[in-house]
Amino acid sequence: MKPWIKRTLIGLTATTVVLGGLTACGTRGDHARGWSDERVSEMRGKAIEKISSKLDLNAEQKAKLGVLADEMIASRKAFRGDSANPRADMAALIAGDKFDRSKAQQMLDQKLQAAQGNGPKMLAAFGDFYDSLNPEQQKQVREKLERRGHGWWGRG
Repeated sequence: MKPWIKRTLIGLTATTVVLGGLTACGTRGDHARGWSDERVSEMRGKAIEKISSKLDLNAEQKAKLGVLADEMIASRKAFRGDSANPRADMAALIAGDKFDRSKAQQMLDQKLQAAQGNGPKMLAAFGDFYDSLNPEQQKQVREKLERRGHGWWGRG
C-alpha cells in the first residue's frame, strides 16, 4: 500500500476515534442542552482528559491531542455550515411536491468544500498526534479501533 494512502486511512480512522470520543461524551446527560460552544468546549476537555489518562500521554502529546480536537471541532462547524437547524434544511428539500435538487446540490457542494478545506489540516493534526505516540500507545490506539464495538475507551 502506498504510504500516502496508508497515512490518509490512519488519519481518517483517528478522526473517527476522536469524534467518537467527543460524541460519546456528548451523548450522556441532558440532551436538551444542545451543542453550545460552552458544551462543546466542556466535552472536548472531558474527552481529552479521558483519552490522555487511558494512553498515559505526556504534556506534548496531550497538546497535540488538543490541536487535533480543535481541528475536528472546526471541521464539524464548517461541515454544518451556517444552518441553525440542519434537519429543517433537509425537510425543506421535500416540503413541496418535487424534491429540490438544486438546493440539495448546493448543500452537498457546501459539505464537500468544507471536508476538502478542513481535511488536510485534520489529517496533519492527527498525523502529528499519532506520530508523537510511542509504539505501546500506538498499539493501544489500534487495539481500541479493533474492539470498537465495545465502546470508546472503556465506556459503557
